[in-house]
This record gives sequence, C-alpha cells and structure tokens, in this order.
Amino acid sequence: MALTPEKWELLHDGAFIPAHPLALTEQKQLDEASQRRLTRYYIEAGVDGIAVGVHTTQFEIRYPKFNLFEDVLRMASEEVDKANVNRPFLKIAGVCGPTKQAIGEAKIAKDLGYDMVLLSNGGLNHYSETELLERTRFVAEIIPVFGFYLQPAVGGRVFTYHFWKEFANIQNVLAVKMAPFNRYQTLDVVRAVCESERKDEIALYTGNDDNIVIDLLTAYAFNVNGYEVKKQIVGGLLGHWSVWTKNAVQLFKAIKEARQETTIDLKWLTIAQKVTDANAAFFDSANQFKGSIAGINEVLRRHGLLQGNWCLADHEVMSEGQSEEISRVAAAYPELGDDAFIKTFLSTEAHV
Repeated sequence: MALTPEKWELLHDGAFIPAHPLALTEQKQLDEASQRRLTRYYIEAGVDGIAVGVHTTQFEIRYPKFNLFEDVLRMASEEVDKANVNRPFLKIAGVCGPTKQAIGEAKIAKDLGYDMVLLSNGGLNHYSETELLERTRFVAEIIPVFGFYLQPAVGGRVFTYHFWKEFANIQNVLAVKMAPFNRYQTLDVVRAVCESERKDEIALYTGNDDNIVIDLLTAYAFNVNGYEVKKQIVGGLLGHWSVWTKNAVQLFKAIKEARQETTIDLKWLTIAQKVTDANAAFFDSANQFKGSIAGINEVLRRHGLLQGNWCLADHEVMSEGQSEEISRVAAAYPELGDDAFIKTFLSTEAHV
C-alpha cells in the first residue's frame, strides 16, 4: 500500500493534522452524534487530515470492556468520505501495543481506508530497540508508517540516536512525529533522518505541543559526508490542534508563508509563547500533564462540541486549578480562539 502522489505531496509539503478526541456521555458511553460532529468540525475548519485512535482519542478505547477502537476509526472515516473533501486529505490511525496487536490494528486501519498509521512505542519498555524496529517493519509491510517519539511523562520512553537512524531506514516509514517535549531528543531524530539514505522520503512533523510555532519555523542543517543536509519540520500532528482549530489552521498557513522568506519577523517569537501558554493550560503542564485529555475535552465542551470532559479512565480528570487556567488563556488570547466560527458551524449543523 502506498500514498497517492497528491497525498505524498501534502505529507511532505506540510500538513495540519489534529489528534481526534473521544466524545462520551456522562455514563462513559460513546456519544456517536458528537463524535461524528467533531470530525465534521475539523473538516470544515480546513484541516489537512485527522489522526484517530491516538493518545488524544484515549488508548483505553482498545480495552475489551469498551471495545471502541474499530467503531471510532470507522465513524471518522465515514464522515471524511461523506464530506467529499475537495482537497488531498490524510486519514491516520493510531496503532499501539505488542507486535501482534499492532499488526491487527494496522490491518483494521487499512481495511477502513486509512492512509497511514501513527505507530506508538508507548507501554513497551520490555521491548528492546531491536524488537521495536522489527515490529515497525511488520507494520510497514501492511500500511505506511508515521513514526512517533512520545514523551515519557505520558507513557513514552527515551530512544537512542541509533534507534532513529535504523528506524529511518525502514521502507514505508514516510514521516516521524517528534513529541518528546525535549530539544535534545528532537534533535536526535532530525539528525538521524538527515543522515539516513531515505532522508528525502521522510517528512518531519512536530508533536512538541510546548514548542509548536518555533518547531514549524525551524529548518535543521547537518554536515553529512562533507555536504550540508537540511530538513524542515514541515507540519504538525498535535492534540493542541484539536481545539481552536480554525484559527490554528490560519496560523499554520501564515507560518508556511513566513518560512519562504529569508528572514523571520520577531513577532513570531511572541506568538509562539502565547501558543505555548495556552497549551500549558490545556495540557496541564503544571501537573505533569495529568489533565491533558480532560483539558482538551473541557475546551470542546465549553464550545458546545462535546457534552462534557469525561474520559474512559476514572483517573483522567482535570487537575485542581486547570479550569481557571483554561479560562485565563481564553480571555488572554482571543485571537487564537475560534468562537465565532464554531457558533456558525453549530448553527449550520442544527439545520441539517
């Protein structure tokens, strides 16, 4: 399985991809109407794709007592197909777990029409780096792979430079999302890709929600065998982009235009810190990201896109003071939000 030329170009030019949340009722049952509406909101906001079944969608959807993985992927895929999107659009499915589980989830994603899988290495600390590379090869034989460097605070682990060098050499790995929330570890991935024979086949994406704007403005350069090799972080696959999405799309377009210039306006440094401040509230950085999923859901609840901020896991709740922080950044940075767009969107939905 391969991407179409149009989707390949989109991936490598730089796509805006939000991580799709999970809509629940107070009884922790799937709220199908809200789930489908949320997908339509992202499409209407102008995103270039969606990532479903990822951390923001809650890994618990795979637990037998919930058994929502396939349903959630199917609903998102159906809504994208119904929308007849007149632009290239990437459907990305989150895949995780031991090798057998990852292979099974990759096959489900392929059967449901997904283009790629975001392959998480979270929760596999008993696997060696060699075993994780072999797992990646198995999945890549089924469907194109989007690599994922997940930060340890939410279940990831630290990998060596050599892991990423080998990872980049795997056929059908087409992109890497860097989300260690750590500049040194992000640098490891970029250097490994730049020194790989497949450097032109792999697109670099930020998942560093603490550094979104700066990442998107940054091109890296390394000396490889006497020659300078440069790679740009071209796009993002972000939980942060699942809220305030319409204006975030516009900001991303402006960033792509700005990086065509030979100089960068200093205004971007200020904008970058506003975005990071907002993210600190959404993701509950003050409490080691414990309220990150509930925080995203709370923002969507306030907009009327979700019924509540409930999560499948009982411990996934907002932290003390987090609600006040979300209110603070919403008031401080109205230019980053998309209240007016959402009101229009919901009004249109009500008449459908």
